Amino acid sequence: MPLRALIPSVVAVLALSGCMRTLDAPDEEYYEAEPASAEGERSADKKEAESIQREALSQRIVDAPDADPADRGEDDWANAPEEPMLIPVGPRGDVAMRPKASSGPAPTAGIISGGDVAEYRFAENPTPPPPGGRYDNNQPTVGQPIASNSEGYTHYGINDMTLTEQDRYSTFSVDVDTASYAIARRKLREGALPPTASVRVEEFVNAMDYGYAPPGRESGGAPFAVHMEAAPNPFDESHALVRVGVKGMELDQAERKPVHLTFLIDTSGSMSSGDKIGLAKRSMAFLTRNLQEEDTVAIATYAGSTRVVLEPTSAADSRTILAAIEGLDTGGGTAMGSGMELAYQMASNSYEHGHVNRVVVLSDGDANIGRTSHDEILRTITQHAEEGITLSTIGFGMGNYQDTMMEQLANKGDGNYFYIDTFDEAREVFGEKLGGTLQVIAKDVKIQVEFNPEAVMAYRLVGYENRDIADRDFRNDRVDAGEIGAGHTVTALYDVILKDGYHDELATVRLRAKRPGPDSAAREWATVLHTDALGETFASASKDFRVAVASATFAELLRGSPYTAEVTYAQLYDLTRKASRGTAEDAELLDLIKTAGVMSGERGAVAFR
Repeated sequence: MPLRALIPSVVAVLALSGCMRTLDAPDEEYYEAEPASAEGERSADKKEAESIQREALSQRIVDAPDADPADRGEDDWANAPEEPMLIPVGPRGDVAMRPKASSGPAPTAGIISGGDVAEYRFAENPTPPPPGGRYDNNQPTVGQPIASNSEGYTHYGINDMTLTEQDRYSTFSVDVDTASYAIARRKLREGALPPTASVRVEEFVNAMDYGYAPPGRESGGAPFAVHMEAAPNPFDESHALVRVGVKGMELDQAERKPVHLTFLIDTSGSMSSGDKIGLAKRSMAFLTRNLQEEDTVAIATYAGSTRVVLEPTSAADSRTILAAIEGLDTGGGTAMGSGMELAYQMASNSYEHGHVNRVVVLSDGDANIGRTSHDEILRTITQHAEEGITLSTIGFGMGNYQDTMMEQLANKGDGNYFYIDTFDEAREVFGEKLGGTLQVIAKDVKIQVEFNPEAVMAYRLVGYENRDIADRDFRNDRVDAGEIGAGHTVTALYDVILKDGYHDELATVRLRAKRPGPDSAAREWATVLHTDALGETFASASKDFRVAVASATFAELLRGSPYTAEVTYAQLYDLTRKASRGTAEDAELLDLIKTAGVMSGERGAVAFR
């Protein structure tokens, strides 16, 4: 039986706007197996239980060498303050800072309900699966690509609860992608539930705007502002929700570096429809009109063969660029590997040090000629990313769409992944969010949350299954992680089980990142969340917070998570309606929840009123 059925739970959704400090010196306690007791003594029963837990955990520990200090280099970011630097928390006041840092191995996760995530099965799903709406007990192996008709998605599993006294660290790479939400939106608007493997919770959450404030002068040069908020779970008052939000610094147009874009466009026969090549051409034209004179655009295509359509051309000569875009046509096979090699060759030839050099792939992800294996194509881009040529992917169309390929290309290329289902989405990506789409402010951004075992019995990171990083690799700067663009936000949710009667520090949140460009050193910041930050009711939480919870719950329902097995779409619809901020994106979310509920069998005005 899962632990959630045995003990009271608390859901935590961290939204950090807290006190943040740059960490410079290691602390020998950081990866200590057991925290010191506040009272200096433990009961005999507790000691015995902890001994059993440590013995079980010792069988899971994987020793690994620390990152070589030589790989980290000297810090080249803004000078860190010598004293703790406070960032205003907002309406809840300031939070005290406790610095704590070091390097060294940490225990691997201790999973409560049986084995590693890769062995997870929903054996106790209490409700029968609606058609296409839930995984069954024969769900595919974690990490295995899944065909939905001829589309390709990968199932990464669903994070389970981890005992804090076995492993108090949760470590993951940031993810600013939103493609999963856009794919689900298109599927639902076309009258189908999205494939469960296509649903990535973090991309639903990060598709929403929460109005996080960017870092101010008090940040001490940090490129991020971190925000926190917590409240009880509206679906179960024995649970609570905590939100961790990160906001990247914003840049004016005058501050943006020149951009050199190499468009690599899939012009194969599979791209012939209006929602593919037609929408891709409109998107590129819109982006071109938003570039500055010092920016350049080059265009290459691939189908059965590759072709240079336009050599690097100044954005000031928009007529030439737009004419080249308009002249694109489709036909033939899909030699993606050869196209990738050509695009990187063009980008290398026009490379400008200190500028943004990026390849942008516009495709449905299908690759059926030549070097078509994922591994071969991914290896083509890894070295270029290390040399400063990043890659973003823009997905189009359905029917044969290869989500796994498009996401992994962007991950390995240190860029973003978007799915364009409407021209409105193109306007948002290439208009309102253009600065963040093109201008990276930090790379290899990792987040580590250290839960206090005295306050937290167990926790679960909601989403980010394919962004998991070993705890011991948080300070291993050879381990790749995600990027954050100017003004971008990242939000993470935790499901935690709190202990009764504890009133002090709940968790410490650390961020580690590097400046963009090759051979840059990593920098680290930290902030603390206290138990008194937990609000008394969900209704008293901010609307931004409640919308974040709604978007995460929506994704959990769509992917058949056992953690929302007792939540209905009607309940979620009512919660989202009350949380609505009157924005177009909130209205869209409400409409999608209602559509999914009807297709899942929750029909009628009583359910959705």
